[in-house]
Amino acid sequence: MASANGLSMGSQWALTDSRRGGWRKKAATEAVLTSDLQRTLAAISAVMPPPQHDAITMQETPDRAVSFRSRFRGTFALRCHRLASLWTSLRGDAAAQPSRRWRLATLLLILAGLGAGNGTAASTCKAPVAVQVLGSGGPEAQQERASAGYLLWLEGKARVLVDLGGGSFARYGASGARFADLDLIALTHLHADHATDLPALLKSGYFSGRSRALPIAGPTGGGDYPDLEGYLQGLFAAQTGAFGYLAGYLDGSDGLVRLELRMLEADSREPIPVLETDEYRISAIGVSHGPVPALAYRIDLGDQRIVFSGDLNGDDPWFVDFARDADLLIMGHAVPEQAGAVAARLHALPSEIAEIAKAAAVKHLVLSHLMRRSEQALDDSLARIRGVYEGELSVASDLDCFGLEPPGR
Repeated sequence: MASANGLSMGSQWALTDSRRGGWRKKAATEAVLTSDLQRTLAAISAVMPPPQHDAITMQETPDRAVSFRSRFRGTFALRCHRLASLWTSLRGDAAAQPSRRWRLATLLLILAGLGAGNGTAASTCKAPVAVQVLGSGGPEAQQERASAGYLLWLEGKARVLVDLGGGSFARYGASGARFADLDLIALTHLHADHATDLPALLKSGYFSGRSRALPIAGPTGGGDYPDLEGYLQGLFAAQTGAFGYLAGYLDGSDGLVRLELRMLEADSREPIPVLETDEYRISAIGVSHGPVPALAYRIDLGDQRIVFSGDLNGDDPWFVDFARDADLLIMGHAVPEQAGAVAARLHALPSEIAEIAKAAAVKHLVLSHLMRRSEQALDDSLARIRGVYEGELSVASDLDCFGLEPPGR
């Protein structure tokens, strides 16, 4: 804290109490420099732009490299937090142990440089055709993983949004995507970790200047789960909806764009047309996710194919045909091979993921929807998958971009 004469309290104390000796003056000066270092670290974090992530693939590196990348990104923030706590504890006896403090300062500075590429601030995907991972996690609160969400980028515009679970709305903002550019919102199913950020996105859309209607696709209902229309009514219906003040999204009133409902049969074992433009065609198919009505989506761009499995348990032979020859398959890796019966009824085991990717002749498999239980067993899972599947393999992190060559090149 500075006084009226502009000197820090520590510096004043050192200058006015000379009887304590010259070493006290040195300690006070170091305290001021330490404060400067802290401000410098904050400035570095604020202005140093992180690079676009180049996904490490299994064709290029050993299994442990992929695992290390995931573990490092997942624990970086925790390590910094622990160092910051240690810094605070050392400040009390800084004068007595200045060398310890300066060693810690050096470590923090090194980690600040290493961590600059591991933050969540990112820009638009640069590839002409790309999928960006908004959320690579599941329903747990995780330090560096939002819940499920993905964007299809075409020539610098975010055109299709697949799922929007908790935290993905913030990643959507960090990606630079514009609400006005979206052609479709596609929900795989109505679990909270895939759909809960939808109201936040639509509220933000009020400020986008968009005027054209926005198609939204999702599954029919069953059991404890509403169909897409029931879900939207529960959220936005006037008077009764949780966010009834956004009811204009149901009919295009109050300056809001109308949502064009596309409810898709979750029991379908044949591809269902969803949307077709001059550039791409989207279809969906029902998949098994325990008792939950669920869909997978496929985007065909000329001779290129991108598939989002959503959540499935690996019991669907028709999904192999749906995903056949995919250039990019995004699949959930939510459970380890030793998962219990309940978890295995909801999610595909690593061995099942491998068999699906191999049988479908997928070119690039991206593992997403990671949970703590699956990350802890990641080395084992990667080894099992690599033992069967020979294509390119990546482990997703939030805001990663996976680019494809544009159609026709």
